Amino acid sequence: MRLYAAAPARCARQVLGDLLLLGWIAGWAWAGREVHDATLQLGRPGRATASAADDMAGRFNDVEGQIGAIPGVGDDLAAPFRGAADAAESLAAAGRSQVEFVEDGALLVGIAVFLIPVLLVAVLYVPLRIRFVRRASAAQRLVGADPALLALRALANQPLRSLTQISDDPVGAWREGDPAVVRRLADLELRDLGLRR
Repeated sequence: MRLYAAAPARCARQVLGDLLLLGWIAGWAWAGREVHDATLQLGRPGRATASAADDMAGRFNDVEGQIGAIPGVGDDLAAPFRGAADAAESLAAAGRSQVEFVEDGALLVGIAVFLIPVLLVAVLYVPLRIRFVRRASAAQRLVGADPALLALRALANQPLRSLTQISDDPVGAWREGDPAVVRRLADLELRDLGLRR
């Protein structure tokens, strides 16, 4: 498999493009993590509310237990404290619910901050690299073989301006099997693929 072109300038551009893509991914991964952590801070009031409400519910339950132990009137006196403890537990549940909502939102926002820019660039860059690797790998297998096939590809793929610089009648020269023209056409196609003979 051929990952990079043989021509130094094109190879350098491909390596630089791959490194920039990796840097882009790493940068947006860091940004996504930072946004996630910053968004989690929105859950601090909910955590504080839940903690304070749990503590308050525990105290009301303790008071209810102690007052409920008074013979005769304990149950009547403990009822308001039981109600207050239930209200505090409801408040704690609401605080925990807010924290869960913020945590879910932070995860989604962090993933979105990472994925959207990375996918936008990857959708454009990765198919070009895959196309190069496939074409160059296929052509690499033909480099040592008869150059006539590569010359035929050059006749089909290369601009007319490039073909006429090689020969006034490149198709005729290819049909006659002119070795110099066939080799130059094959080299033109290899150069376009980023390879060398």
